[in-house]
Amino acid sequence: MQELSINYTAVILAAVANFFTGFLWYSVLFKNAWMKEMAMPADTKPTSGMMIKSLLMNIVGCFFLAFVFAHNNAAWSFVPGIETLGTVGSIANAVIFTWLGFFLIVDLNTVAFEGRSWRLFFINTSYHFTMLLVSAIILHLL
Repeated sequence: MQELSINYTAVILAAVANFFTGFLWYSVLFKNAWMKEMAMPADTKPTSGMMIKSLLMNIVGCFFLAFVFAHNNAAWSFVPGIETLGTVGSIANAVIFTWLGFFLIVDLNTVAFEGRSWRLFFINTSYHFTMLLVSAIILHLL
């Protein structure tokens, strides 16, 4: 049986990169739109304790995502013909299929069952796609 080859340095770098991607996404790029869609007043400020807890939970989540995604990508390496895709094709394959199968469905359910707006859906699902892309690039190139 073949073993999965995981680059743990790449996993850690992908986790850190996703942490900062989330920071940029929800504080710089889409902060106001996201807060509006979440019905949060613009002057909402979390306490320092809440912020620390949220940031720690986020970095742990980013690590788990990168760790599992690395295993998922390594498992794809055993699929016959996968090597013919090249680097860009492998990255696209990993991102698109993971996003379609694991993120898009959950994100759509927030609209269907939680009554969230399509605008919030697009903010969140494009973030999920972007963080998968960032992870895939790091995991494939290191």
